[in-house]
Amino acid sequence: MKIKMLLFVLCMNFTVFAQEQKMSATEISSFKTAVDKETKTIKSLKTDFIQYKHLSFLSKDIETSGKMYLKSPNLLNWQYTNPYQYSIIFKNNKVYINDQGKKSSINAGNSKMFEKINKLIVGSVSGNLFDDEEFSIEYFKNKEFYITKLTPKTTTIKKYIKLVELYFPIGESTVSQVRLIEPSDDFTKIVFKNKQLNAKFDDSVFNQ
Repeated sequence: MKIKMLLFVLCMNFTVFAQEQKMSATEISSFKTAVDKETKTIKSLKTDFIQYKHLSFLSKDIETSGKMYLKSPNLLNWQYTNPYQYSIIFKNNKVYINDQGKKSSINAGNSKMFEKINKLIVGSVSGNLFDDEEFSIEYFKNKEFYITKLTPKTTTIKKYIKLVELYFPIGESTVSQVRLIEPSDDFTKIVFKNKQLNAKFDDSVFNQ
């Protein structure tokens, strides 16, 4: 009986310790200042990523991986390399898609949806998504992360995204994980690895 009680207390303590807490106004201000200062220095970014797609009707998440290249102000290449070859490039108000050699393009300048999606992706990676006009924002923390939860206000984004969660490791000012939760509660989780800020790479990575 004593052992069961001890295990119960330990589990309760772990749950309380691991759960999220709302950040104070002072913590939020300091956090936003640090992130804003960091993002202003980012001119380019190169990172590996692992993506987990959670679908309610599947017992196991779908895992893909690849590389992502970002260059200020609006060049982005999201490149999947495993288990298939697929890339999506945002460049000069156009979206270029290469699906295992099958190429296509979309004029994003004529579509508010793609404009907002591009802004969402770039902002998610850089952490620069603190836009009170586009999102209702809440700030949390746990043992490992500062967590920013953004609920879209605009109808365009609400159709596709219910909630965006950005995870910043304690002591850092750039995002290490992103969770994009859909209206159905299915979600995509992206974990960034080997991130290089202001990395040097050739602009040819943004060619289709």
